[in-house]
Amino acid sequence: MFDEVDIATSAQFFKALFERRFPDFSYLPFRLQTRQAQSRHWFSEPSLARKEPTILLNQTRNSVKRTPLYDLHKSRGAKFIEFGGFEMPLQYEGIIAEHKAVRESVGVFDVSHMGEVEIKGENALAFLQKVTTNDVAQLYDGKAQYATMLYENDSRYPDGGAVDDFIVSRISATHFFLVVNASNIEKDVEWLRRNATEGVEIVNRSDELSLLAVQGRNAEATLQKLTSLNLAEIRYYHFERGKLANVEMMISRTGYTGEDGFELCFPNEFAEQVWNAILEAGKPFHIKPIGLGARDTLRLEMGYALYGHELDETTNPIEAGLGWVVKFGKGDFNGKQACLNAKEKPRKKLIGFVLKGKSVARQGYEIANKNGETIGQVRSGTLSPTLEKPIGTGFVRPECATVGDHVFVKIRGELCEAEIVKPPFLKK
Repeated sequence: MFDEVDIATSAQFFKALFERRFPDFSYLPFRLQTRQAQSRHWFSEPSLARKEPTILLNQTRNSVKRTPLYDLHKSRGAKFIEFGGFEMPLQYEGIIAEHKAVRESVGVFDVSHMGEVEIKGENALAFLQKVTTNDVAQLYDGKAQYATMLYENDSRYPDGGAVDDFIVSRISATHFFLVVNASNIEKDVEWLRRNATEGVEIVNRSDELSLLAVQGRNAEATLQKLTSLNLAEIRYYHFERGKLANVEMMISRTGYTGEDGFELCFPNEFAEQVWNAILEAGKPFHIKPIGLGARDTLRLEMGYALYGHELDETTNPIEAGLGWVVKFGKGDFNGKQACLNAKEKPRKKLIGFVLKGKSVARQGYEIANKNGETIGQVRSGTLSPTLEKPIGTGFVRPECATVGDHVFVKIRGELCEAEIVKPPFLKK
């Protein structure tokens, strides 16, 4: 896998304006982690959950997986990277053009590298209440929420570090659906099974299902052409089940860009059919396929966490600014005491910052005070295509995290001044 890809290796990516103004801008704005109702519906009844799916994820000779859409991405000239154990499209036309397509109209992402896990059984709710930080009891059929899972009684991660962050959707009182990070699929499933109690069934569907994200102000208008469901009635962090592009699927109003949009989950064998239908329906809106590069710049402008950057095994959600997904009042849960400790006496605090110069911060760069003393470390950094400014996140000592104060990022031996700001960087 790559640690980082330099923009100098991809001259096509640069726009002349950005070459002049931001000579340090890298076209890969993040470090790739090497670890890193109704019987007719395919996901509603155990009898319809394929034990031997028609199409599984393709796997290359060196064990790197490919999504069912790999050949279509290749035919469109996509540049690929290895990410989370998958060979994924980084960009097609270019990160800036793809980023702006989502902000200004609509784009479609293949995010089939993400994992899908079903939690079923009479004790499924009680189990999820124990292993997640959010209050799953507040969900009802068709509702989803963002949550984290934390280590408990693990000597390797004594501070309640995150196993993963994910979305959990309630299909019924005894049936829940998790979408987890690609690099964590095997770890998550093993951890869930290790913590499972009687009356809980854990089914890993990751190799059977495809996931597409259609994001942007014209996402609803694009997809409405392909379904009889009234998409306007699907509220944020809710989902419906039904046909789109003549395929039974789960249609969720969720996303990772800060724009309106939907995520579509369905069996692999229909991936090309759905992908092509979306691109055809979106032609009047100049829809573009979007790679992982723009997915990262979009999420960072909104201050969304990326596992392995703002959140990992050594960081709990309180430290990562995700206290809103930790519900102390719901009862006991894994990592509760560690979160209480972090709330009372935090070890570090996540900040957002905007650099005053042209240089771009990268994960691992040191953050210093005005005296040059190291006070923290950068976790994410990129040039914001919307703001045309270098932005980033980092962990610093709690006493050094005041919004409006200035810090300095050590870039190639120089101290580059930055102002601490409160994310999101892009105010909407």
